[in-house]
This record gives sequence, C-alpha cells and structure tokens, in this order.
Amino acid sequence: MPKEILVVDDQPGIRLLLNDILTSEGYRVSLAKTGKEALDKINQKSFDLMILDYKLPIIDGKEVLNILEKEKIDISVILMSGMAENIREEIEKNNLVKKVIAKPFNIKDFCVQVEEILL
Repeated sequence: MPKEILVVDDQPGIRLLLNDILTSEGYRVSLAKTGKEALDKINQKSFDLMILDYKLPIIDGKEVLNILEKEKIDISVILMSGMAENIREEIEKNNLVKKVIAKPFNIKDFCVQVEEILL
C-alpha cells in the first residue's frame, strides 16, 4: 500500500513539483496551500508524512506544528523554509519534525530524506 504524503505550501509551483516527484516515487500525495487547509485534511484522514512550509498564510507552519502537538496527532514532518538556519533550533524541539530543509533544495537529496523517514 503506498504511503500517504501531505504537501503544504502556498506556492503553486512548489506544490506541483513535489506532487510530480513524490507521485513518480510511488507515494500517494495530497496538497494543501494553507495551514488551515492542512489541518482540515489531517482531521479527515491520516498521513504518513507531511511536507510543511514554514511561512504560510492564515496559520503558519509553526502554529500547525503546535496544534498537532496539542491535539496529540502523530505525523512525521519535513519542514521547508527559505530561512532554515534561523528556525532550525526553535523548531527541532518539536518531536514531529524529523528534518528541516532549506529552500531551494536538491531533489535527489530530498527524495532520499523522504524515503529514510518513511522506512
């Protein structure tokens, strides 16, 4: 059974790119453009991994993580950010975050990281 991945990013190009890459790797992918939309989807079904942008409209990535932790929803998270070094220390305290990656990122490295988390 294919692993379920939720991609959350407000940039359509990033969502579509990650959808294409992850689908071609054999994963089942759902997309969300806001933190609120991501939380709605997580409440409707379970995911094996969420790829979450830090800067999002309505509810940002940090707040999404806080809500998931508060509601005790267990989902592995790869957090993406253009300012990864600035947020790494603050975010890695969150047990859900398995990896923080900087945008732009290397596609091959990204795929390896996803695979390692989902093993």
